[in-house]
Amino acid sequence: MTQDRDYYDVLGVSKEATKAEIKKAYRKMAVKYHPDKNPDDPEAEERFKELGHAYEVLSDENKRAAYDRYGHAAFESGGMGGAARGGGGFHDPFDIFSQVFGGGGGGGIFEEMFGGGGGGGRRDPSGRSAGSDLRYDLEITLEEAATGCEKELEIEKYVGCDSCGSKGSSDSSGMSTCSTCNGHGRVVASRGFFQVQQTCPTCHGAGGVIKNPCSKCDGDGRVQKTSRMKINIPEGVDTGVRIRSGGKGDAGMRGGPAGDLYVVIHVKDNDVFEREGDNLYCNVPVSFPKAALGGEIKVPTLQGVASIKVPAGTQSGTTFRLRSKGMPVLSSGGRRGDLLVNVDVEVPTKLNSKQKELLEQLGETMGEENSPMHESFFEKAKRFFTAD
Repeated sequence: MTQDRDYYDVLGVSKEATKAEIKKAYRKMAVKYHPDKNPDDPEAEERFKELGHAYEVLSDENKRAAYDRYGHAAFESGGMGGAARGGGGFHDPFDIFSQVFGGGGGGGIFEEMFGGGGGGGRRDPSGRSAGSDLRYDLEITLEEAATGCEKELEIEKYVGCDSCGSKGSSDSSGMSTCSTCNGHGRVVASRGFFQVQQTCPTCHGAGGVIKNPCSKCDGDGRVQKTSRMKINIPEGVDTGVRIRSGGKGDAGMRGGPAGDLYVVIHVKDNDVFEREGDNLYCNVPVSFPKAALGGEIKVPTLQGVASIKVPAGTQSGTTFRLRSKGMPVLSSGGRRGDLLVNVDVEVPTKLNSKQKELLEQLGETMGEENSPMHESFFEKAKRFFTAD
């Protein structure tokens, strides 16, 4: 889809809709557009993904508040220096589907919706679950991308609760098996002629309940905190490169394994060089006398200043290649791209009377044999100057 629609419109609810109303609307629409129910229908598949995006945001209080304030811009990767949960390539509509309906959303919808496959295995009675992966968009300069660097990140994420040691319980009583779902995390509810599996309303899918929840983390075993960490950026990275830092994402529930952190690189535009893959390009002005007579010019490189010999008669637009003066090739063991220098012959704009006189004399002495481009052009175009 070329443009994101308003998430409330996608689900067909008002902006004052309650969490229950949003969930009900999503359940109804997700069943209608699920790919298993609409095989070989790419339009239905796109609609299903769109519904997943909308529900993921509007069902979360923090994300919904950000969306109500900033719209879709709240989740765009262009907002540099922030971590985003569940967006920017990490959203899985089938995972959202499974959370709402219970069971594996990637399986057949009729198996999940109409009781096929039974109740599944028992959950971990401790209620442990893995933490979410996080994304952090990091902007660096071209020079930093060329040499590699170390960056310190500041991220708001879930960390283990130090009050209860990530157990979620305020004492040694721990968890007991949920009596509502008998530890399965899901219950079967009758809907007319059908039976529907859904997340257990008592334990919220954990399979167990904390007897005496920790007052600091409310039984989750984790709390939100601003964390600082350092990450090494290798030389040669380009915009779009993702660097994975294992175990640096959200802490899991009640001591579950932490998710991963994905740092997405964005390289700033440079005012001297343009990058194309591993090659660099730059334009260097050359005076008219030097272009005509030849000589040596100084050009910038990421490693310092280099010299180029300009032959006599060099034309504007001539390109010189400096081997291995471009960007390092990522994970190549030292190989580099090239630097391509484009010559711009300068035409003087402010001349004194003496300089004008000298140029006029030069013009009078120059014939077409000294201007091969001039001669070639008018040879091709002479038919346009011939009267009928």
